[in-house]
Amino acid sequence: MPMIRIAGLGKDRSQGGSVFTLEVPAFSVEPGELVAVVGASGCGKSTLLDMLALVMAPTRAETFHFHAVEADPEHDIRRLWRLGDEASLAALRRDHLGYVLQTGGLLPFLSVRENIELSSRIRGCGAPGRRLHELTERLGLEGCLDRMPCALSVGQRQRVAIARALVHAPRLVLADEPTAAVDKARARAVMADLEALARDEGVAVVLVTHDVDLVKGHADRTYTFDVMQTSENATRSTCYPLQEGAAA
Repeated sequence: MPMIRIAGLGKDRSQGGSVFTLEVPAFSVEPGELVAVVGASGCGKSTLLDMLALVMAPTRAETFHFHAVEADPEHDIRRLWRLGDEASLAALRRDHLGYVLQTGGLLPFLSVRENIELSSRIRGCGAPGRRLHELTERLGLEGCLDRMPCALSVGQRQRVAIARALVHAPRLVLADEPTAAVDKARARAVMADLEALARDEGVAVVLVTHDVDLVKGHADRTYTFDVMQTSENATRSTCYPLQEGAAA
């Protein structure tokens, strides 16, 4: 069963007299899968990611189901938003989601170890000793734990951000342009890390990027956008699956 199952999802946004409409006819993510969402700035990538992160309510949705744990029933996200059940949405975010920000998002006044432990401590789980050791060893960070973020390279900071997103064992990791601040070689390394972690841990990863070439050979499936100016002040963007070998 898919972890994320979406049909007929839409979001309308207005600003300064202009209207932007995002339509997502169908979108799904399986456990252990890396799904890429690619497109130019302003196409709706971040809007889609915010809805997947359960921090933005869709304007409409035929189906929006999240099946975090195999033994549990699906969560009807459309229903939770309609009921205004912020407590349940917050619990899903806390227990099952991890997030990798474009710039890493590390707190400069905390050590690498403290940054990685942060998500577990917020959940009241205490220090994730064994899990932290496994992740930092895998990502080549075991010698950096007592350093401050300012003492790390850009690539190391992104790997710390990945470790922080995964340390509380989420089922879904959302990565917002995680390679934007690194060079091509480091970007490929970050992609390889995310792909391997998805495979080995059964975590679903949704990665947003503007670089379609970067995800080739890593993503199981790729979605992109068809953007149309429907009137002088209205734009509609439709998310659709990119066929293998097609150009974005």
